[in-house]
Amino acid sequence: MTAKIWFFGTGGFAARCLEEIASKLRPQLVVTAPPSVAGRGLKTRSMPVEESALKLELPLRHAAAVNRDEELIRLYESEKPALILVIDFGQKIGEPWLSGPRCGCINIHPSLLPRYRGAAPVQRALMNGETEAGVSLFRLVEKMDAGPVWLQGRCAVDPEENAGGLLERMAVAGARLFTENVASLLDGTAALTPQDEALATVAAKIGKSEARLDLALGARKLHDLVRGLCPVPGAYVTFRGRRVKILETRVARRSDAESGELFAEDGRLFLGTPQGALELLTVQPEGKKPMAAGDWGKGLRLEKGETLDA
Repeated sequence: MTAKIWFFGTGGFAARCLEEIASKLRPQLVVTAPPSVAGRGLKTRSMPVEESALKLELPLRHAAAVNRDEELIRLYESEKPALILVIDFGQKIGEPWLSGPRCGCINIHPSLLPRYRGAAPVQRALMNGETEAGVSLFRLVEKMDAGPVWLQGRCAVDPEENAGGLLERMAVAGARLFTENVASLLDGTAALTPQDEALATVAAKIGKSEARLDLALGARKLHDLVRGLCPVPGAYVTFRGRRVKILETRVARRSDAESGELFAEDGRLFLGTPQGALELLTVQPEGKKPMAAGDWGKGLRLEKGETLDA
């Protein structure tokens, strides 16, 4: 395949797609965001796509504002790539990119478009208890995630699966769909289908307030929230004045606990809700590493009837 393909991406989902794609088809250029400065020590941290590109020994450029990067635009005019893959990039793509490449800008999005357009499709799908998920390959247009769909793949969702695991599956599935079918896009035989706007839903970015568990939602809904928010930002509760992330749960077959009550039984830890109980499997107490909830519970010396903080 002689056509030039560029890759724009930044986050972990994009990095996983890049690794899978590059094993079959190596992009001529990878464009990503510059390293960020974070933490108490203000250390410079490279973006996941940069780390993957360096590991794969792919040509790499940084762009903080891709639509205004004159040097990158001049390189584009010189190189004339036929196609640009834009995945988990974190920047809104405008001109000259939208209409410049012969085959346009193609995005791999982890939902069955037009459902779950936006920043958190996998997280929202799990939080809503969806039993089916998927990945869509579509051409970018000005409106977010609204372009015509090229390919889609579907899969069942395991009721215990979390966002991290499902994103990994969607990255691999989307990348493979791309590499197995890109020839049809390049030779002009691919068919792209407009999305039905009447079916569109939005998967908004997760707000900080959503991470704190509201026990009134009941065990089943809370379980879905926990797996949708894992690994980041992580659902949490507060107990004895400190925050505790809840990373893994199971809906328990019991309903004899008071709402908010935290209790241990046979080395296992449970949390009562108004509609059933949750078994806590993995937790991360504030300032500590993730650990088995049962082990955390042993060290608490729980008093009978002790509840979470209000």
